[in-house]
Amino acid sequence: MIRDGRAADSGQIAAIYNHYIDNSIATFEENALDPADMEGRMAEVAEAGLPWLVAARGDSIEGYAYASRWNGRCAYRFSVETTVYLAPDCTGRGVGATLYEALFDELRERGFHVAIAGISLPNPASIALHEKFGMEKVAHFSEVGYKYGGWIDVGYWQVTLDGAREVAR
Repeated sequence: MIRDGRAADSGQIAAIYNHYIDNSIATFEENALDPADMEGRMAEVAEAGLPWLVAARGDSIEGYAYASRWNGRCAYRFSVETTVYLAPDCTGRGVGATLYEALFDELRERGFHVAIAGISLPNPASIALHEKFGMEKVAHFSEVGYKYGGWIDVGYWQVTLDGAREVAR
C-alpha cells in the first residue's frame, strides 16, 4: 500500500536510510540519522508542499520516495528532485517502481513540470528504475563525492512530467 509518510514512520524510514549511509555510495551522508532527524526532513518536505510517500505492508515500511525543491530560485518552482530508498530485503520486487509511479502521478497532479534525480555511480539498479520512468541521463559529474576512501561520480537523470504545461504558457 502506498500512502503519505507520517511522523510515526520516521524510525523505520531512518533505519532504511541508515542502511545506505553505512553500506553504500547511494548517499553521500556518512553519519546515521535518528528518527527525530528524519522527522524533521519529512516536515521540511511537507512545508514545501511536496509529497513524501511510503510503501507499507501492515506496520512495516518497505521503502519511501519523496520530492524536494530542485533549487530555491523562483523560476525553478516547477522542477523537483526525486528520491527513492527501499528496505534492503525489498529490492527487486517492484516496490521502487510502485513508489515512483505514485510519486510521479502526485507531482503531475500538483503541476510540476520536470523531475530530476541524482545517482551516484555505478548503480545499475537505480539507473534502470529511473529509465523505466522515461528519465534520461543529462549530466555526469566526475569525482564529486568522496566516501569509503574513493572518489565517486554522480549522474543526473531528468524527465518532463508535463504537469506545468498550462501554467507556463
